[in-house]
Amino acid sequence: MKKTAMIGALLLACAVSLFPGNARADERTDAAVSAAKEWLALVDGKEYKKSWQQAAPFFKDQVKEDQWVGMIAAVRKPFGKVESRELVTAEHKTSLPGAPDGEYVVVQFKTSFSGKRDSVETITPMKADGVWRVSGYFIK
Repeated sequence: MKKTAMIGALLLACAVSLFPGNARADERTDAAVSAAKEWLALVDGKEYKKSWQQAAPFFKDQVKEDQWVGMIAAVRKPFGKVESRELVTAEHKTSLPGAPDGEYVVVQFKTSFSGKRDSVETITPMKADGVWRVSGYFIK
């Protein structure tokens, strides 16, 4: 797996993790958070190909399917199984570094894994063709 592929896939998520916000409930953030949770369920279930297939076109342009499958499998393996996941923030944005202008929601979860208790997952759904799809993922 190439470092450049990993950087390309996670670049957007890393950039948006610099923008903390308060969790707030409204129609657009609710829909984006729901999309993030559905996508994370695929990743949690090791359905990595399906997670790539359901990602935003912007995400797919940054990393090819086989690169994503290899990267996410390697990144998530040491964390183990998800034990809990709690929404921390969900903030609407229209502009993010390194990404085209559009509708985004930067979603952060405090996640506890069997192999890493205190983790933060940042997922960035974007509205593409009227549908919220994940455009970035970062875990620390």
